Amino acid sequence: MEKRSPAFGSKRPYGPSRICLTALLALTLWNFSACGANNVPSGAVRKAAVAGSFYPASKAELERSVDEMLERATPPEIKAPIRAIMAPHAGYVYSGPVAAYAYKTIAGRDIRTVILLCNSHQNYFDGIALYGSGSFETPLGLVPVDEALAQKLLAASPKIVNRPDAHASDHVLEVQLPFLQRSLKDFKIVPILFGNDDPALSQVLADALKNIVDDKTLVVASTDMSHYPPYADASAADHETLRAIMTGRADTLDATLGQLASKKVPNAETFLCGVSGVRTVLLLTQALGPTTPVLLNYANSGDSPAGEKNRVVGYGAVAFVDASGKLSQAPPPVTRPSQNAAEEKVVSPQEEAELLRLARVTVESYVRDGRVPPYDPVSPGLRQKLGAFVTLKEHGQLRGCIGRFESTAPLFTVIQQMAVAAATEDFRFRPVAPQELNKLEYEISVLSPLRKVRNADEIELGKHGVQVSKGFSHGVFLPQVATETGWSREQFLGELCSQKAGLPADCWKDPDVDLYVFTAQVFSEKKE
Repeated sequence: MEKRSPAFGSKRPYGPSRICLTALLALTLWNFSACGANNVPSGAVRKAAVAGSFYPASKAELERSVDEMLERATPPEIKAPIRAIMAPHAGYVYSGPVAAYAYKTIAGRDIRTVILLCNSHQNYFDGIALYGSGSFETPLGLVPVDEALAQKLLAASPKIVNRPDAHASDHVLEVQLPFLQRSLKDFKIVPILFGNDDPALSQVLADALKNIVDDKTLVVASTDMSHYPPYADASAADHETLRAIMTGRADTLDATLGQLASKKVPNAETFLCGVSGVRTVLLLTQALGPTTPVLLNYANSGDSPAGEKNRVVGYGAVAFVDASGKLSQAPPPVTRPSQNAAEEKVVSPQEEAELLRLARVTVESYVRDGRVPPYDPVSPGLRQKLGAFVTLKEHGQLRGCIGRFESTAPLFTVIQQMAVAAATEDFRFRPVAPQELNKLEYEISVLSPLRKVRNADEIELGKHGVQVSKGFSHGVFLPQVATETGWSREQFLGELCSQKAGLPADCWKDPDVDLYVFTAQVFSEKKE
């Protein structure tokens, strides 16, 4: 976990006192001149500053480390263009697995220029500092600067200046490069650091970028989240910040960060150390047209085997997806289950028991040790390629629920992945803590394929689960929701539209909204 001064180069830190900020400014201004940073020539190779500390210095070890993290990441499939991502920048042992979720979504895409944004963590200055020419070096090789695009930005505003000296020793952009080098080919970068977190600077850069970026440009907002509350406090604060980011609005983000600062969260020194870059992405994507933020993953340093729970840093991965319909996600496949799908059992009672045991063992292992236990099923039924949801309850109350409809992976793998996700990635709840493990009840829903219906009249409450879809807005209720709540069909669909999809409550009547039904084999393990 990074050990940093309170304000991290921020003009208006969310949390630390003005006394801390004054001391930091004096220190960073002295370091800026005394360490010889001003002698970095334009067009030079910017040498790796944190290889061997934040990430491996060996090329072979770095490749292996990044590739393994990318392989383990399981973000949702996104086929539409991705305009920007948010990724953390701590040491790889802490934040690398979260960053991998962001980079796996852009792996193999035809991206020619990557614009890297963050607040400087080393120096305080007025304005926006570009590294306008030359290249950045990592153990994986040189990454050239897109000098033509940099020149366009420099011409756009006097606030944007060529300051390679500001980049000399800062890690916040450098740590993104190995992930980019293993995910993309033939790309260039434009490294950009903000000297403070003045919102006006974000607007300046967003205005400049909106006239320059195209479908082959990716913007990366490099940022960690809360520093350094205890585990539960950090998770709660970070989810408030993520909810604000999910609105796609910069003003909502700034208001939320201000509210968090006023709550006096224990030991909190900031809640988003790269706030200017994230704000710029929100302003830019608002200007570019319909954009949907997609939360890919969240964790904090306490989730790392090397971390501690009483003092953590939060990490979030977000993709900002073009929702204009240029290359919209393919709709779920339209396949019809057999007439007796509700009565059919796709797994046997013995397999039900085995899947419930697997879900529990997987969650307990992951929460305690950060590891998914190896598993090799004997029963061929557990190797079927089916979608499933895993639901966690605590004292009868929902504690997490995440699932997947379609799967190219065997059912047992889906159950392990969704069990971990329900315990640690459900946006509505803090991650499950070790002391909660013996209180959890497990429920599994093995799903039939989705079937599109013409209207709500075809929906049978208690038998059908339902998905509503409009563009990138989706919402799902499992079949048992209607039974457990006693809702009428209108109430069920209204809550599905508003609560789950974020659409108007009567969206199910909209001819542009797609309705899909599915059935589920539901089984649970309840503790006495």
